[in-house]
Amino acid sequence: MEVLKEKVEEEEAAEREAEAERAEKGEKVTRPSEVRKEEPTMTPEMLRDLEKQLSDIEIAVPEKPAIVTKDTIDIFKLPWSYRSNTPKEEHLLQVADNFSRQYSHLCPDRVPLFLYPLNECEVPKFVSTTIRPTLMPYPELYNWDSCAQFVADFLAMEALSEPLKPPSHLYSPTTVLKYQRGNCFDFSTLLCSMLIGAGYDAYCINGYGSQDLCLMDLTRELCPLTVKPKKTVQEKEVAPPKKYAVKPPRDLTSRFEQEQEMKKQKEIKAEEEKQLREEVERLQEAENANIDPLHGLRVHSWVLVLSGKREVPESFFIDPFTARSYSTQDNHFLGIESLWNHKNYWVNMQDCWNCCKGKEEEDKSFDMPHSWVEQIEISPEAFETRCPNGKKVIQYKRAKLEKWAPYLNSNGLMCRLSTYEDLECTKILEIKEWYKNREDMLELKQINKVTGLNTDYFKPGHPQALRVHSYMSMQPERERSMEFYGTARGDGLIKREETTTTMTEYYQGRPDFLSHRHVIFGPRVKKFTVNSAESNPRPMVKITERFFRNPAKPADEDVEERVFLILEERIQLRYHCREDHITASKREFLRRMEVDSKGNKIIMTPEMCISFEVEPMEHTKKLLYQYETMIQLKNEEKLSRHQVWESELEVLEILKLLEEEEEAHTLKISIYDTKRNEKSKEYRETMERVMHEEHLRQVEAQLDYLAPFLAQLPPGEKLTRWQAMHLKDECLSDFKQRLIDKANLIQARFEKETQELQKKQQWYQENQVTLTTEDEDLYLSYCSQAMFRIRILEQRLNRHKELAPLKYLALEEKLYKDPRLAELLKVFA
Repeated sequence: MEVLKEKVEEEEAAEREAEAERAEKGEKVTRPSEVRKEEPTMTPEMLRDLEKQLSDIEIAVPEKPAIVTKDTIDIFKLPWSYRSNTPKEEHLLQVADNFSRQYSHLCPDRVPLFLYPLNECEVPKFVSTTIRPTLMPYPELYNWDSCAQFVADFLAMEALSEPLKPPSHLYSPTTVLKYQRGNCFDFSTLLCSMLIGAGYDAYCINGYGSQDLCLMDLTRELCPLTVKPKKTVQEKEVAPPKKYAVKPPRDLTSRFEQEQEMKKQKEIKAEEEKQLREEVERLQEAENANIDPLHGLRVHSWVLVLSGKREVPESFFIDPFTARSYSTQDNHFLGIESLWNHKNYWVNMQDCWNCCKGKEEEDKSFDMPHSWVEQIEISPEAFETRCPNGKKVIQYKRAKLEKWAPYLNSNGLMCRLSTYEDLECTKILEIKEWYKNREDMLELKQINKVTGLNTDYFKPGHPQALRVHSYMSMQPERERSMEFYGTARGDGLIKREETTTTMTEYYQGRPDFLSHRHVIFGPRVKKFTVNSAESNPRPMVKITERFFRNPAKPADEDVEERVFLILEERIQLRYHCREDHITASKREFLRRMEVDSKGNKIIMTPEMCISFEVEPMEHTKKLLYQYETMIQLKNEEKLSRHQVWESELEVLEILKLLEEEEEAHTLKISIYDTKRNEKSKEYRETMERVMHEEHLRQVEAQLDYLAPFLAQLPPGEKLTRWQAMHLKDECLSDFKQRLIDKANLIQARFEKETQELQKKQQWYQENQVTLTTEDEDLYLSYCSQAMFRIRILEQRLNRHKELAPLKYLALEEKLYKDPRLAELLKVFA
């Protein structure tokens, strides 16, 4: 739409220029103030006559050319620096040409240098001036790794048309960014421009690479996401042996069984090593069978980053296709012909028999012209989209990596990694999916296809503070594990494990020092209910609770473990152990209580409490203390059973919430994202519409269509009915003539464009055999632009024919309602 608008504005400007030219030549230009024709009021017959005059203008749209191209670069929209060279650049090209001839004379066995390829406008440009150092306004692109990853994701890879020599064209980084594709030289130039802008000492290299490197074949490489970081093993400090330490118990395990187990483990290990050797041999045979016949001859371009700037400790290579860094001694890089940055150009005068293991020469400065490329700009929309068309697929060894742009998938899926068992990638092992902008804060979903275990990872902000959810099925009362953000919950729950018969919860930071609760459930009694899980909970058989040490209490009064045997009506207590003791006190209470004949008196007997005291002589617990403890434990048992019931309900609520979120998968949209936020977008469109309507009202109020005709009358003279009628007729006649003139002007422009296109097509048919590839590209580009202009003129003329009668009637109605003419024209109405 923006292009169409620009074309329309260009046509209107051309019309104004044509009128100005006619005025300069002395031709009469019809203006409202000069029209004095007297015509009667517009009648239906006259209106039909106007429509007929406009409809008589016929147009013939020429056929499209036989050959069409897509994504043709419109070179006429590019800046002047793209289409020409400055005197300094011309001098540089002469120096480069002289240097190239000397190099070819001194080194006849070497291939020609890659010095001044053609750009998108067929203009030769020195490669150093194609680099445009630019610092991107995004903090994510400040480091080399994220910068290289952006280039690798943003551009689509195109292999060199001739793998044995550099390309004939090197497009500007701005054009490469616009079309989002390029070869290795385009990748390197863009990446080098961004790295130099970020402060790195970066260079583009023209050299030779392996087949995998040149064709971006990663099927022999491991996916970086599958490589687990090495864990640093910390050696445990062995305490020095005590002089009077207790001797360890005698080892009574069978040596024969140990030997048999070791023998079995050796056999298993030997079998695994044998399978691994067979797999390596099979891969080696497959690689040897597919030896690259062009090994060492394939041209490739990559980026060199030297040490020194930006605290780079050691020089390294960057492959722009994959954004992976390599050592300068890596065997993927087989030779270097030349390298350059935005200031100078260097040629490798060494042979490449030892790959790229050469020595660096001292820098020699050169007065390089400024880059002819405009400043590199990446719009926020393009930076967010990253991949071409929003998606990119990379095939690795036994893995496939898929990437998507944000909001491209309705469920917020950003990345998917599929790992396989075989090299053919037919037997899938595991799937990892990364999400973003989810309302449920889902960040990662891990699916194990072998075991069927699903693991979901959530970012902070989930309504239930859920962090990790591992499950085999989403059905309730199945094996699952839930981990929570403990600081976000009031009860301090950090983990909950559930099976068909048990539930285990782990706590931290609670005021009652509860650390663990384990519940054993019995079989559910069958009831005819709608939702058995909520209205018919599982009966609890045993509840075990453990507590952290409370330093405010003595150890023999601080409970460490509390067990409620519900069916047996017993409660067991174990207290914390003193620092200088090896055993702890224990108590067991029987909940069977006797009552009197009235049923309101509880009798406590010594047999209802069995205790083991570590220090029985220090103090003796009286019967009253035991009674009060039992009453307190009874209440705490009710509270624990209620908390377990609430935990079961919470599990059901979380599962229901997860199912609803998985079905709806609503995405979060920032209020500042005006394109996706519907409320913000609607408000902005409403405000723009109101402002546009207000602007139209102001323009209409300022526009006086009767002013040129009223100026012809004596000032201060009152209008008569005949003068009012005469003014109306003059205004309508002038407007009608302007409508016809505009239609004729559009028709003339249309015919001119059509004739020029037909001449060009005839020229192409006559010289088609002798044309070069560059001539055909220019012809196709011209045809595409000419057809676009013809279509625009056709649409403008058709629209003018449709709207002209309506505009005429609207003006006539305005004249009859104009307060200066309304009263005088009532008689003629």
